[in-house]
Amino acid sequence: MKCMAKKIKLKITGMHCTSCAMNIDGDLEDCVKGVTSSNTNYAKAETEVEFDEKEAKIEQIIGQIKKTGYQAEIQK
Repeated sequence: MKCMAKKIKLKITGMHCTSCAMNIDGDLEDCVKGVTSSNTNYAKAETEVEFDEKEAKIEQIIGQIKKTGYQAEIQK
């Protein structure tokens, strides 16, 4: 059975450059089990994360972004 991927967009604050965006993407993909992709856009101050809801929770994703040194909230 194939996993059901979910996508969310998060507003990110605290980024200073494109390296910050790469740090977020790398940490999410490496540290949060179930995250299949992360695409952070420094210019838009947002990230789009695709993840398996059975393995990762939104709270874990936001928590990892905070551990990396940035703030995140669900974009409405």
